[in-house]
Amino acid sequence: MANLLFTEFLKLKRSSMFLISLLGAAVAPFVVVIATFINEPSTPFGDLFYNVNLYTVLIIGVPLYGVVTTYLFNREYTENTLKNLLTIPVSRIGFIISKTLLLFMWIMMLSIIAWALTLSLGLLTQFDGLTSSLLLDSLIQFTTGGILLFILSSPIILVTLVTRNYVPTIIFTVVITLVNVMAGNSEHRGLFPWAAAGDISNHTLPPTYPPEYSYIIIAATALVGFITMIVYFKKADIH
Repeated sequence: MANLLFTEFLKLKRSSMFLISLLGAAVAPFVVVIATFINEPSTPFGDLFYNVNLYTVLIIGVPLYGVVTTYLFNREYTENTLKNLLTIPVSRIGFIISKTLLLFMWIMMLSIIAWALTLSLGLLTQFDGLTSSLLLDSLIQFTTGGILLFILSSPIILVTLVTRNYVPTIIFTVVITLVNVMAGNSEHRGLFPWAAAGDISNHTLPPTYPPEYSYIIIAATALVGFITMIVYFKKADIH
């Protein structure tokens, strides 16, 4: 397992996808901070963190992390190296777990970078209201959003493994993002797992349903996706 993970890091060093993902993670902080500075410069720092995290989890995060997921899990298919890799031997479960661990670290790194950029840009543009407790609370919100999006990545991984192509996965993540946007003001948005993830990370779940409903839906979505993903990959023919 450690060797597989180390190999994934080595492959990542030679890839432009890492830089592209960094640029993607910087979109929400730059857009939100600059737009807020121009239109509402009196906005407190807490609202700045809230808005950036909201855009990151609901709009930027799903397609960005979807592209990262597709890159990680589709690379061996596109380069036609998977059939050789599995004859080393490398277990299919070990292969999936190593990819999943790297995805988790990648998503968390991008979430923390988004937080750090928001802090840096907010200080640079001199927003008020920054306290040590706000720093900790906002970091927890960003990392919670990252963790929840990672948990919800299993259906995206499944789509990638089944289709072995970027296009269906991108379409899938765009549909998720559109539903997030359309459900933004709905009192029932807590029943859609990706929208609920944004509300949970920002502590804004609507009171329409008990919070447990959202947690159960997120867990069920992730678990069904993960089990289906493992079962499919163990039985799939590798050409």
